[in-house]
Amino acid sequence: MKHILTSALLLSMTAFIAPAHAGPILDDIKANDKLICLVNPNSPGFSVPDSQGIYQGFNTDFCRMAAAAILGDANKADIRGIGFSDSMKTIVAGGAHMASRSITETGTRDADAGMAFVVTTFFDGQGFMVPNALNVSSAKDLNGATVCAEDGSTTLLNIADWFGDRGIEYRIENIADKTARLEAFFSGKCDVYASDVTALLSDRLLSKDPSAYSILPEVISAEPLTLVTQPDQALESAVFWAFQVMLNADKFGITSKTVDKIVADLENQPKGVKRLFAEDSATAEMADKLGIPKDWAYKVISQVGAYSEVFERHLGKGTPFALDLKNSSNALVADGGVMYAYPIR
Repeated sequence: MKHILTSALLLSMTAFIAPAHAGPILDDIKANDKLICLVNPNSPGFSVPDSQGIYQGFNTDFCRMAAAAILGDANKADIRGIGFSDSMKTIVAGGAHMASRSITETGTRDADAGMAFVVTTFFDGQGFMVPNALNVSSAKDLNGATVCAEDGSTTLLNIADWFGDRGIEYRIENIADKTARLEAFFSGKCDVYASDVTALLSDRLLSKDPSAYSILPEVISAEPLTLVTQPDQALESAVFWAFQVMLNADKFGITSKTVDKIVADLENQPKGVKRLFAEDSATAEMADKLGIPKDWAYKVISQVGAYSEVFERHLGKGTPFALDLKNSSNALVADGGVMYAYPIR
């Protein structure tokens, strides 16, 4: 009887410690050898087609990050431009695996069973852009203004809160299509254009004369711009930890240009670096559980780069945005920002 009870106990324990299996969405990505990722169709710096029609930008690199981790090849990201509201509908309907297009994570969105908010890639806030001819230097001077904003976004709610709390009167031009919305603003139909500050910086570049427009100093909300996937624990884990690999690379000063040299000299690297790239490392153990390439962490860094590389490449000081990562919320915690590299062990 004792042997029977012991055997039963062992069988029940085995049920709890069985290896994790890839989820159905991750299985679909691997079976079709491509990862469908949605981005904004025209957002300079974040996602815009190049001369060959291939999307380039800050957000597109996280599509490639996911493809590098899951499929071993960043080029297997099938990147598609789509409007804001349609992107979330497409994820819920199962028409894409993930979206990297500056979607703010909110409580009600996160509660939607059809979407999974995985990891924030950019901490932003909402602001206002005005023509210099309007001659205002503060959002507090916008009483009676007509504001162009995006239908279905958090922008409308933030405007209502901020202007309402201050008793400022305004009128909304609620335009879903971005091209039409910008045309309305640049043609003078709207006094003000409201969006995330980074989106304003990007959209200003689409005008005939960017120098004719200014972004007001007020930032009226918190906008954690987050990668969204179809709900699938394995897919979410792969995307989340691929991003953590990029942050850990920054922590250890590793880039796409130095990773090969570091991997070739792992014996003399810190233990944290060994856990990223060694054949018997934590990332290799994760790969076994998720069913992804054992060298997925190396693939992410060698093919896409560390987080700071992606930032500098598309938004940094050498770009029209001229953003300083070290003096932004998106710096690592050690540098005064809020980006926190989760431990990989």
